[in-house]
Amino acid sequence: MSHSTVPRTDTEAEEVKKKLPEAHGGDKGAPDKPATGKLSLRLRFRRDRVLLLMTLPAVVLLLVFNYVPILGNVVAFQEYDPYLSDNGVVSILHSPWVGLENFQRIFEDSAFWNAVRNTLVLFVLQLLLYFPIPILLALLINSVVRPRVRAISQAILYLPHFFSWVLVVAVFQQLLGGAGLLSQLLRQHGYDGLDIMTDPDTFKFLITAQSVWKDAGWGIIVFLAALASVSPDLYEAAAMDGANRWRRMWHVTLPALRPVVALLLVLRVGDALTVGFEQILLQRGAVGPGAAEVLDTFVWWNGVRNQDFGYAAAAGLVKGVISLGLVLAANKVAHLMGEQGVYKK
Repeated sequence: MSHSTVPRTDTEAEEVKKKLPEAHGGDKGAPDKPATGKLSLRLRFRRDRVLLLMTLPAVVLLLVFNYVPILGNVVAFQEYDPYLSDNGVVSILHSPWVGLENFQRIFEDSAFWNAVRNTLVLFVLQLLLYFPIPILLALLINSVVRPRVRAISQAILYLPHFFSWVLVVAVFQQLLGGAGLLSQLLRQHGYDGLDIMTDPDTFKFLITAQSVWKDAGWGIIVFLAALASVSPDLYEAAAMDGANRWRRMWHVTLPALRPVVALLLVLRVGDALTVGFEQILLQRGAVGPGAAEVLDTFVWWNGVRNQDFGYAAAAGLVKGVISLGLVLAANKVAHLMGEQGVYKK
């Protein structure tokens, strides 16, 4: 008959407790794993090395094409001349340094402030008239019962997204131009024709209508994905409580879309100063720079056409700083509303 070793004194009990971690693989047996149970950086790297290798090409492309060009913003503080050398880096090193002179020129330039005003007006219009439309279309398609009708509707709405802006402008020209379909119909009925494509007063509404026609169908993809994640049990419970279709949409569907709407709204506010470079550049000559000049076309016109690279770089840098501030402010508002936004608190 074996006898168990039971400690008879407090000293022997303390010695047994000290030996237990060693006997059961405690801290000495696993130096890479902290007492909290989290893996060390070396072990996590060994565990995820395959995933890290898979993401390495994307990280390299991001660094080369997105972060390395940021160093070129130094030309905003120079009177940059790319023809000083065949090598762009050498041209940057030999271009004279002017400090904040380009920024002073920007803030004194009335054309720059006109571009800022046009950009903000287009952003507000697109935020009020364009941003809600994908949400409404997603709700409408989601309410369609027959899968075939839903699939055909999605295909029709997606199709304009794959058209180039040249084709979109051409379509609107055939419809709303001076010799377009609308103008011909008005003349046939004894009225004067219209040429909306060359009217500076309606240009901002024309740009918004083109954006809605081209990209609203594509924008509903995110909202349909969010709606697909809503549990049908919530709708059934609401129906059992006596909620009709509108009540179910208000109390179940829209709250499910709220995090996605907050995230996309933050991103849209951050992109407020980018309102469609190619789209506006194609129509800039028809209505003039007074109505069609935005920050992107302002930078292109001064940098590429007028060869004033330092001045254009300074304008682009101002735009980037303002956009960053808008993202941070919009994300703070999302946090105050109880949403995550782009990143957590």
